[in-house]
Amino acid sequence: MPASRLTLSDKAGHAVHIFPTVKYAKQVLPNSASSCAFGETCEQLTYHSGGSVMQPFLSFYVIYWVPPHLQDGSATSMSSGYQTIEKNMVAGYGGHAIAAITTQYYEKGRTTSYVTGNGGLAGTTVDTDAYPSSGCSDSGVPTASNCFNDSQLQTEVKKVMAANGWTGGLNKMFLVFTSSNEGSCFDSGSSSCAYTAYCAYHGAISGSPDIVYSNEPYGNTTNCQEPSTPSPNGDPIADAAATSASHEMTEAITDPLLNAWYDSRGQEIGDECAYIYGTNTWDSAMANQMWGGHNFELQLEYDNHKKACESVGP
Repeated sequence: MPASRLTLSDKAGHAVHIFPTVKYAKQVLPNSASSCAFGETCEQLTYHSGGSVMQPFLSFYVIYWVPPHLQDGSATSMSSGYQTIEKNMVAGYGGHAIAAITTQYYEKGRTTSYVTGNGGLAGTTVDTDAYPSSGCSDSGVPTASNCFNDSQLQTEVKKVMAANGWTGGLNKMFLVFTSSNEGSCFDSGSSSCAYTAYCAYHGAISGSPDIVYSNEPYGNTTNCQEPSTPSPNGDPIADAAATSASHEMTEAITDPLLNAWYDSRGQEIGDECAYIYGTNTWDSAMANQMWGGHNFELQLEYDNHKKACESVGP
């Protein structure tokens, strides 16, 4: 992947790809007259030889990491309603409009294998393990030391997988949702942190098999949502977290190991359309997606065929 301020890597070569905050996106996404994110120039995604996509049937695992206390001893918070909204979005994502956009993307080996876009919720768990000792400093939360780094997150993902008998692979994704007022940064040097640089990110833990995962910080309407964005579930914070999660799911499906589908600037399928929602056709114009009787306001994703941001695939 070419140099990109949205892709972070450490000295060991581990990399993640971030969903930037509104403010950071306006700084790093190229600006020109068009219909893509913040007026940037739309650019088609290119397949990079040998890259992998997630397929055929996608299994999503939701981890709510909510111990009793943050690192400073204050109480954590994540309502059951918040958890339900995230679960409903993840559970119904496969086979519906946004997921259908991914079906035009593929990987090449002995044969060409296309993303099917089909999948579902394979498991959920509430993880009450204590947050690790502060591994970073995140100025985006009230107490900056309430913070874990990506290495600590990887450790927790593997721990939860072992406890639940879950295994990795490129047809599975593990989404970790965390408490309000809990921060995170990519590394212990706090070079890129939640609510200041990113709203979420996805990456993969190398192994046999690889483990695809995402960091889903608690929803934030100030830094991770455009003003006046509708809240179809009557919970703006949970709705903001849902669109961040759908962004990461779609990007992980088309570029799980950061070696498959992206443009010449290193932008993935979701970056092109960050914070663009299009026309709301559900819930009295409050939502642009609906499945299982649940409404969502989810950002559009980039359609290579139409060369535009779309809410439904071909």
